[in-house]
Amino acid sequence: MDYLENKFDTIVVGAGHAGCETALACANLGLKVLLCSLNLDNIALMPCNPAIGGPAKSTLVREIDALGGAMGIAADATYVQMKMLNSSKGPAVRALRAQSDKKQYMAFMRNLIESNKNIYLKQTCVTELIVEKDEVRGVVDRYGIEYFAPTVILTTGTSLSGKIFVGLKSYDAGRLGEMPAIGLSDSLAKLGFTVKKLKTGTPARIDRRTIDFSKMIEQPGDKELNFYSFRPNRPIREQVPCYLTHTTEETHKIIKENLDKSPMYQGLIHGVGPRYCPSIEDKIVRFASNPSHHIFIEPEGLSTYEVYVQGFSTSLPHEVQFKMLRSLPGLENCHIIKPAYAVEYDYIPAVQITHSLMTKLVKGLFNAGQINGTSGYEEAAAQGLIAGINAYNYLNHSEMLELSRSSSYIGTLIDDLVTKDIQDPYRMLTSRSEYRLLLRQDNADARLTPIGHKIGLIDDAQFEVFTNKQNAIKNELERLAIDKIPMERAEEVNKIFDGKTEKLDRGIKLLELLKRPNVDYNLIKQVDKKTEELNLSKDVTEQVEILIKYDGYIKRQQMQIDQSAKLEKIKIPSNIDYKQITQISSETKEKLEKIRPTTLAQASRIGGVKPADISILMVLLEKHQLATIQE
Repeated sequence: MDYLENKFDTIVVGAGHAGCETALACANLGLKVLLCSLNLDNIALMPCNPAIGGPAKSTLVREIDALGGAMGIAADATYVQMKMLNSSKGPAVRALRAQSDKKQYMAFMRNLIESNKNIYLKQTCVTELIVEKDEVRGVVDRYGIEYFAPTVILTTGTSLSGKIFVGLKSYDAGRLGEMPAIGLSDSLAKLGFTVKKLKTGTPARIDRRTIDFSKMIEQPGDKELNFYSFRPNRPIREQVPCYLTHTTEETHKIIKENLDKSPMYQGLIHGVGPRYCPSIEDKIVRFASNPSHHIFIEPEGLSTYEVYVQGFSTSLPHEVQFKMLRSLPGLENCHIIKPAYAVEYDYIPAVQITHSLMTKLVKGLFNAGQINGTSGYEEAAAQGLIAGINAYNYLNHSEMLELSRSSSYIGTLIDDLVTKDIQDPYRMLTSRSEYRLLLRQDNADARLTPIGHKIGLIDDAQFEVFTNKQNAIKNELERLAIDKIPMERAEEVNKIFDGKTEKLDRGIKLLELLKRPNVDYNLIKQVDKKTEELNLSKDVTEQVEILIKYDGYIKRQQMQIDQSAKLEKIKIPSNIDYKQITQISSETKEKLEKIRPTTLAQASRIGGVKPADISILMVLLEKHQLATIQE
């Protein structure tokens, strides 16, 4: 079937967090975009926790914003609580977390999409890809309508052949209240893609009017606010608290007595679940010696009574969930609005895509989000943004944006996905980055905003804000390295210090003083009039303090990056015939053949490939002795 409204530059399948970032990136770069969704009322839905950010994830959100994405702006516009986690620890692990008003977040994101003249919405289910000579040409929906585009981005979330489990009962659905996407998995399999299953889950939603908060510990937001977006004029909103409760001996007893009713333990669910976000029954079994687990009660928004029970994900039957929840302090009389459930869905293992997120089998076809085996809104949005940028690059025959591990958490995330053949839902963690002291949430703009500006997603006005900030940081670092507290002021300054740091017995430069463990920028303001008069913004002084205090560690990590860069520069021809390399094991050949790394550094990160194998490859590459597959 052919009609006027079926030709586009790119087609985005799915309108979750990955799909929204993809569509907006493509449209803002000037492409005509068709955004398809099973239900357009659920654009940017938060089907699980009502929050953005947290450990490692906050860095992803800041990086998305630095590149010109939308998630940080939406989170800042719709938060009901902002909290900096790990604030007493080092900057590498500090993490901003925003409790969001789910309905307001969706409305904000939908408005961004609907107000963009280059985005066309369509409520439909895509069932088939149109591919000719290994190049994507478009899609077909369940009505048999064909839509044509030279690029297609799949951001299908948990919808692909999704099945929901509540106890031993199951039904086809991608999420509670939404139908599954049937047909597309078969189309992908016919094209030669390996299709596997994963599992995730979400807790029950309960009525806040039936909760006794007096039995819980209040968890307020921060008084001094931090934000995700590096853009100015961020909104100050009234905050609401979360609450902390815990599992009890009775909770554990109920769960243990009903494990036979769990679809996971009965083998009904075959997909692997998220390792770092297990169900409550999984926690009880795996950590049997732990007498209690923290449970957080989080508001879903300002205009709803629905409350999210963080840490209480389960797929046990409704009647068992009822008993479990009522065994928690403060929830003795709670009413369940929506039950917890598990969902099993199809995904495409990401070793089948490149660092650009384009598939290896079909040119012009990109995958982003949970279809690549990840979990989390932030991981999905980050991939969606990169996929959208690279769809534009592909159409314009430009160089693909492939962020390195040393440049960003986004680069680390994608490199892990395409290199490590991960078998369970991937979640970004600070420990996954070997360069986490350099890749902090606070300096994401310094690392990535020039890239976003060059691409065209950061406008000149925002780039000027960024440039002014970087100049202010540079100027202040230079000033602190020159200005000093003279010896004659030592007695006066020691009184201000009041034992907070070692007494001065000589003149000292402000930079050296700020290096001391118990001296912060606010203390420098108290002892140096010029510092106080400059009245620099918090964004600037935070960077100055971190760069001075962690200077030695930062330089050491930069040396590690420089050493690793040597292997990154050694390219591996795409048509190497690994079977002909007699000096390495069959296992190594198999892994190299499956991943087909593009550089020696990527090859070194493949699980099971030994350092000795890398040395052999390096020697053979240098001597040009590697056989290639004849095209």
